[in-house]
Amino acid sequence: MSLNIRNILFATAAIAAMTAGCSGGGGEAAAPTTTVAASQTTMASEEINKWFEDQFEHGLSRSPMYQTYLGRRTNYDKWDNVTDAFTTESHALEMAALAEMQRTFTLEDLDQNAQLSYRLFEYQTEQSDTAFPFRNHWYVFSQFRGPHSGVPSFLINQHRVNTAEEANDYIARLEGVKTYLGQHQVNAEAQFARGINPPQWSYPQMIATSANIISGAPFDDGEDSALLVDLNKKIAALDVSDDIKQDLRDRGAQALLNAVEPAYKSLIAMFEAQQATVTNDDGAWKLPEGDAYYANRLARMTTTDMSATAIHDLGLSEVARIHGEMNTIKDDVGFEGTLQEFFAHMRADPDGKFTYPNTDEGRERYLTEATELIDEMRGRLDELFFTKPKAELIVKRVEAFRERSAGKAFYQRPAPDGSRPGTYYANLYDMNSMPVYQMAALAYHEGIPGHHMQLAISQELEGIPNFRKYGGYTAYSEGWGLYSEFIPKEMGFYSDPYDDFGRLAMEIWRAARLVVDTGIHDKKWTRQEAIDYLLANTPNPEYDCIKAIERYIVMPGQATAYKIGMLKLLELRGRAETAFNDDFDVRAFHDVVLKNGPVPLAILEENVDAWIAEQAG
Repeated sequence: MSLNIRNILFATAAIAAMTAGCSGGGGEAAAPTTTVAASQTTMASEEINKWFEDQFEHGLSRSPMYQTYLGRRTNYDKWDNVTDAFTTESHALEMAALAEMQRTFTLEDLDQNAQLSYRLFEYQTEQSDTAFPFRNHWYVFSQFRGPHSGVPSFLINQHRVNTAEEANDYIARLEGVKTYLGQHQVNAEAQFARGINPPQWSYPQMIATSANIISGAPFDDGEDSALLVDLNKKIAALDVSDDIKQDLRDRGAQALLNAVEPAYKSLIAMFEAQQATVTNDDGAWKLPEGDAYYANRLARMTTTDMSATAIHDLGLSEVARIHGEMNTIKDDVGFEGTLQEFFAHMRADPDGKFTYPNTDEGRERYLTEATELIDEMRGRLDELFFTKPKAELIVKRVEAFRERSAGKAFYQRPAPDGSRPGTYYANLYDMNSMPVYQMAALAYHEGIPGHHMQLAISQELEGIPNFRKYGGYTAYSEGWGLYSEFIPKEMGFYSDPYDDFGRLAMEIWRAARLVVDTGIHDKKWTRQEAIDYLLANTPNPEYDCIKAIERYIVMPGQATAYKIGMLKLLELRGRAETAFNDDFDVRAFHDVVLKNGPVPLAILEENVDAWIAEQAG
């Protein structure tokens, strides 16, 4: 999704942990002074929390799209302003807010909870400042994601229509697509003039996705386009007269023809013109100040100071370790041959036991069985968690208009007001890339106990400012997702050796990401060299490897966060297990991790260490 998060000044400026309140102290003679001090601390903490709330609302007022994501109907007819001038203004306001916080509030005057909020607001804002010089290095459009695919996805999945007025807002947004995509196009053209553009091979995919969106009625004589289907479905469900419904349908179709079609045709023309002159150089190294940009991306994605070389070497070590576990399973199932030959056997699937048919029936089976896996895990959550989310979770297929370029799977958080459930999206374009033996680990990662637990719990936290509930840190959230693939093994899941092999296949996929991401962007590996590495070291099919490498190329650094976050969680859990021995309760550990909300890994370590010390004391 191309939502310009920088414009949501404080909604994503910092996410802080919810920790224990300040402790009392002193003897009887000191009680009056302590009471006064505690009262002053409480007042200061209440003041800064109100300030955080005000900043959140001010930042949110600048993003109509994020208002919609949060289930609000304010500015429901508008898109975000994504001009560079607006982004620059947003950054200036963000930095001014940081200065105001530092000038107005003193860290030592706050309770422990507010102190952590202060620190994290400061951390995230300073990170934003270091990234600001590279704000135009991130590709506006790529084959993996961008506003060209984000517009229909947003309207279909986010813009709810319960009244005629909300249908009018939908139509107004259709009419505004030309301006919104036009702003993005201006940004992309400015990037291109500076030598910042995705590789040549990405352009045909962007063109195809854009063409898909303006294919079908009312654009041509084919079946209704995805947007027209969505609009008509939402209008049909309204409790209004047939005349009003017909008027809405007619105006919606005109908006598609007058605003949406020319906007996409303009994008396609730009893609075609750029495609004619670009190269297939892949890595961030090709960009202006590419080395500094990639280093900044690694720091932001991992929340560590690990260098590209250290990350690369960690990946090689983890791949070797996981290969050892895979070899054990290979031998246990009686396969005679090398591990690479076992990978080839799994890809070929000669008996048809590892993949569903590449048909609508096969896709429906996948969705049904993925839902069953999540439901089974939901029934055993009491073994793992004290705190559980209230929001519902559904499994859904990625829409046809974007499935060829979208990722393998992803999660969309629920609306805070309950109007939209959490959604695990499975990309079922090529069923060979969604093998049965990986289904369980993928469902646990995206659904329960993975992203749905972490993200839904975060936004359901009570008694904390809103800015702490939303946004996050990639190493924390994706580390939790990968850790969540491991948890079920302790519960007796993955009892079939092939399912456990699938779990390891998912883990080695993330370990290999450390190698190929740094290989591409730091060591100047070619796209094919990176694909060949995945084919040699993972069991995933070739199409899966190609799409993954294409994703990593246009999203520098993001893929490194998963394994680094998981390893930190396992390290901290091991530390707690050692400290508590037989008294270790995994539910309490998970509470410390999740009830504190998303935090950088160093802060997560502080939280866990403080919990261990408190329990030991």
